[in-house]
Amino acid sequence: RLLNKGFNSAMQISKQLLALAACAGAVITTPIFAQSQERLSRECRQEVRDLCASAGRDRDKLRACVREKFDELSDGCSEEIRDRVQQRRSEGQAATQVAYPRIPVSRTVLYGSHQRQQVDVYEPSDAVEELPLVLFIHGGGWSMGDNKYVQAKPAYYTSNGYYFASTGYRLLPGSPVEEQAADIGAALQALRGQVFSIGFDPDRIILMGHSAGAHLAALVASDPKYAGEAFGAIKGVILLDGAGYDVPARIASAGPRSWQTYTNVFGREPERQVALSPITHVGGEDAPNWLALYVEEREDSRGQAQSFVNALVEAGSSASALPIAGTDHSRMSREIGTAGGEAQTQAIDAFLEAVTG
Repeated sequence: RLLNKGFNSAMQISKQLLALAACAGAVITTPIFAQSQERLSRECRQEVRDLCASAGRDRDKLRACVREKFDELSDGCSEEIRDRVQQRRSEGQAATQVAYPRIPVSRTVLYGSHQRQQVDVYEPSDAVEELPLVLFIHGGGWSMGDNKYVQAKPAYYTSNGYYFASTGYRLLPGSPVEEQAADIGAALQALRGQVFSIGFDPDRIILMGHSAGAHLAALVASDPKYAGEAFGAIKGVILLDGAGYDVPARIASAGPRSWQTYTNVFGREPERQVALSPITHVGGEDAPNWLALYVEEREDSRGQAQSFVNALVEAGSSASALPIAGTDHSRMSREIGTAGGEAQTQAIDAFLEAVTG
């Protein structure tokens, strides 16, 4: 159903950073942003400005600085930059690439007063029955990201028998992880509260999270306190290359940059790290079905996914960890439902059919 295409290594993508016109002002302007009307998040732009303050507004110096200090950026910001570079490369190869099909948002559900406390809902055009809902949770290192950045997922899933929704949530530094998980739970409750006007099946909801969003999805689906009465509606969970299901173990094995990221997010108190680890809550009221996909070559996500899935299986849940070859952290999510994402798309399709069929 989907076409295959080659991929570029992370090193190749990193070298493409010279093509990014980073600036210390309000925007980073390159052809890709003009085409896609997307830009780096405010938080990432600020991080680049702070890291390369000595470059001022000299674009050449900024490019050189970002290339030289790329490994010092947070996981979320470096992921955004890689994503934009890869997308620019893809758009530059339009003759051999398939563009993301896009559909408009059907409605937006508000579940709080903050601008990020909202869920975009995409509805199938020809639904005549209550269909399952796939709720996507974006990544971004718990400190950045946007629920608008969904690529082909809405078009793909609404054309294949699902409602699709993408939720925002408040971010660090203003909102700690506890509040972010509570936002996901509140979004679930708000969606179910409007089920009669939307039309999806309120008892067949699948959480899908990428990166930091995978951690939040796993936490909400293993600790019922966040979703409350909506917890029982979670029939399955799809985790896309997360690496934080056991926070103390992740911190213990982390390199300097990841160690800084995880201690900034989860603190240095062991009790809090344990409480915010999804693996801690396994064996209680867990969601019944789990699929953890990870980049085959990424050691951190592989170890975390396998350990988490093993714990779920031992506790009686249906769970599997599946490596995806020929992709990277950003493409794992970005290419779902498109050419190049055949492996993860087919794995997710099979899971959804088994869980919701």
